[in-house]
Amino acid sequence: MKYEYDLIIIGSGPAGFSAAMQSTKFGKKVLLVEADEKHLGGAWINAGTVPSKALREAASSIYKYNQLFSDQSDKKVYHRYKMSELLRFKDRVVSYETSEVKRNLIKNEVHTARGMGKMSDPHTVEVTDHLGKVKNYTGEYILVATGSSAQKPTTFKVDNKIVVDNKSLVNMSHVPRRLVIIGGGVNAIEYATIFAALGTKVNLLSSRDEYLPFLDSEIKEEFNRLMDRHRLIIHTGVHVDGVALNPLRNCTEVKYHNIETKENRVIETEQVIHFGIRKPNTDNIGLEKLGIETDDEGYVKVDGHYQTSVKSVYAAGDIIGFPGLASASFTQGRIASCHMADRESIKLTGSHPFGIYTIPEISSIGLTEDEAKAQGIDYAVGRAYYKELTKSSVSNTDIGILKLVINPENRQLLGVHIIGDSACDIIHIGQTMIKNNVSINYLIDNILNYPTFSEAYRVAAFNGINRIEKRGLKYQNGKS
Repeated sequence: MKYEYDLIIIGSGPAGFSAAMQSTKFGKKVLLVEADEKHLGGAWINAGTVPSKALREAASSIYKYNQLFSDQSDKKVYHRYKMSELLRFKDRVVSYETSEVKRNLIKNEVHTARGMGKMSDPHTVEVTDHLGKVKNYTGEYILVATGSSAQKPTTFKVDNKIVVDNKSLVNMSHVPRRLVIIGGGVNAIEYATIFAALGTKVNLLSSRDEYLPFLDSEIKEEFNRLMDRHRLIIHTGVHVDGVALNPLRNCTEVKYHNIETKENRVIETEQVIHFGIRKPNTDNIGLEKLGIETDDEGYVKVDGHYQTSVKSVYAAGDIIGFPGLASASFTQGRIASCHMADRESIKLTGSHPFGIYTIPEISSIGLTEDEAKAQGIDYAVGRAYYKELTKSSVSNTDIGILKLVINPENRQLLGVHIIGDSACDIIHIGQTMIKNNVSINYLIDNILNYPTFSEAYRVAAFNGINRIEKRGLKYQNGKS
């Protein structure tokens, strides 16, 4: 064998892990390099997707319980539940998922090396361990999957006590009555709803002019209704000037100003969570030395097979930018490993779903109504409101919309947009229909379980067809 390994992977997140699993199925010898001395899985398991979704599940369960049995106590939610209890559940989930990653790596005979990985040539990775010892490994191919990280604030410090980030959230001793979240991305919005569901008064400060601008406008309107109910306030177009303790009022003050009007403002809070703008982890990994191309924001440029400008080097996951989802990273790693092995694999298309794990969830795929209108595409809309569903009634929730954007000529879906319970699960019905060019007649001509949230598709399909018929297109025995 010319090289020690067929594939060396830098980073054990979803892209690196899936590439390792797929390559071993092809009989390849794989080395996985992980910088964290203690944990595998990167931010995916230890600071990002898994822990945040575990906390969300705990908060959602508490919220639903209190919605059903609100008369059981006069105490506020944040008085009845300790942060330590939520974190204990999160820790149990993270521990299990970490053990599963380790078990699968051992089972599939993936070698691991702990330390900082750096490419010294197109086939060599230099690993510096935590004692400063350096060792070189060679591989026919290299996959860079080092992820991304949040930029540090410049006007205040994250002390991991009063001001925490997504990693030091575990230091929070209690569920705060008042909370300021700094950041306007998906993670910031998710955590805002998690704490709002626990009874916390949340103010979110974002430098962006608009939050979640890619959402369908009606879905956003429903989310705004949810924010009003939970006392969740989002301030857009602002800059945070500082965070400091006010000893006279015994509270922490967050000072900020409106970027456009320059008006200065102050919010009193118990705690602050900072979510900085994310940047790719590309420093000191050898990209410049190998001449690997990056874009203006520093993300690695790749082709449809996730191959970089250096043919033996691939990149996948957050380091290549959009969409920056764990779900997409898993598939990207697999596609890259298939291409290395000259095996056929699927190619990601534009029709992949987005999931936002707020309380309740938001998920979408395809064109929004606004996009269809802007592109001059003829379309019809079908809607189902959760409050009309029996499942929603027995689940004691009235927040939610499922919206279909439909091609009126052939009745195929152009897009699906959902806010409500189970949105991230039932979006896959719409994904399958879009991928296979299935008419919405399918939803009417087949039986769906009752009561379910999936039934919203059927209601929305009837609503959409009624609108199409009013435009003069007749529905004839289920045929387009």
